[in-house]
Amino acid sequence: MSNQAKQPRKNLNREKRAVSESPISAEEKQIVKLNYLRMAPRKVRLVASLINGMSVNEAEAQLLFVTKRAAKPILKLLRSAVAAAKAKGKLNMEMLKIESIRVDGGPMLKRFMARAQGSMAEIQKKMSHITLILAEDTKAKNSRYKILVHKKTKHLTHEEGTKKKPKIQPEKISKRPKNPGFFKKVFQRNAGPTGGGAGNKGGE
Repeated sequence: MSNQAKQPRKNLNREKRAVSESPISAEEKQIVKLNYLRMAPRKVRLVASLINGMSVNEAEAQLLFVTKRAAKPILKLLRSAVAAAKAKGKLNMEMLKIESIRVDGGPMLKRFMARAQGSMAEIQKKMSHITLILAEDTKAKNSRYKILVHKKTKHLTHEEGTKKKPKIQPEKISKRPKNPGFFKKVFQRNAGPTGGGAGNKGGE
């Protein structure tokens, strides 16, 4: 009798779990992937576990101040996911959160380094695959951070700002005399005082 009384309680618990864990459709999520990142999964997971479950603004603020090398590619992936979700227009930007971020191992490159007595030691250059999933958080609170993106502007120095650019005036086209031909120059030469020396000798 005791076993029969416990069975309906188990069924009730299963029904409660099924109601609470209602699946979210794929249309209400934004999934982005970064494959073949040249970094060990162990090092990437240190940063990924830090932002898992955070809102988008909080995660971005955390990644901006993390000094680890894995923070830069994850921040780039997060911004790419937000831009893709904004382009679709189906998700509310203010309620987005990181539902899950998974780091899997990728292929590994093997290199070798010379060691003592003619032996060689293996160097493992590992890669990572990152999968980031964004979803709406119905219980989202007002974000503590606000990320401002400044537009890039060219900063002029004091000397460049004070200098006045000289006005460029159009060049005056000077009329050049027509260049006479080569044969005209030869036959228009004036004989000098010593010219015609052969004729003078003949007259003498």
